Amino acid sequence: MARIAIIVGHPRLGTFCAALAEAYRGGAEEAGHEVKTIELAVLTFDPILREAYVRVQPREPDLETVYRDIRAADHLVFVFPLWLGDMPALLKGFLERILQPELIEPAKTGKFVQVLKGKSARVIVTMGMPGLIYRWWFGAHAVKLLEHNILRFMGVAPVRVTIHGSIKAVSRSKREGWIAAARDLGRRCA
Repeated sequence: MARIAIIVGHPRLGTFCAALAEAYRGGAEEAGHEVKTIELAVLTFDPILREAYVRVQPREPDLETVYRDIRAADHLVFVFPLWLGDMPALLKGFLERILQPELIEPAKTGKFVQVLKGKSARVIVTMGMPGLIYRWWFGAHAVKLLEHNILRFMGVAPVRVTIHGSIKAVSRSKREGWIAAARDLGRRCA
């Protein structure tokens, strides 16, 4: 049994991203995994790193709770839409705030630490453009940023990616297939 933290990076509730996260959760719970879902849309925190790494910006209570949930998890799942070629600002701000080096004990002494070492991750991204175009023409830059510059840098491996493109143009049955696939990923904690 794994402990899973699902981070929904959409700033609105009730979206297709939320449906994918719920399907993943359902499959994981069916398989006996312990799951925490973190909807950024309901957290109370300032997503702007106002002190710009000059001074410590203490985490709000919601961020402290989420930080503990993420540290306790064996597997992380990030679900978000691609907007203007990147993750939503709320998700980026969340990551900047929660992973401030000044708030991680070993980093306070100047030591580099992979605070998320030993965890695996699944990244699920929805977008308006075709997924193949995003990967081939645009190089999947937002996904690479999250995968390499944040997750792997912090020790997460492996990181697996699922991209759902042309989200507004696909049929209802295609969306239902994506929901079923997310449920299956949850069962397998993959």
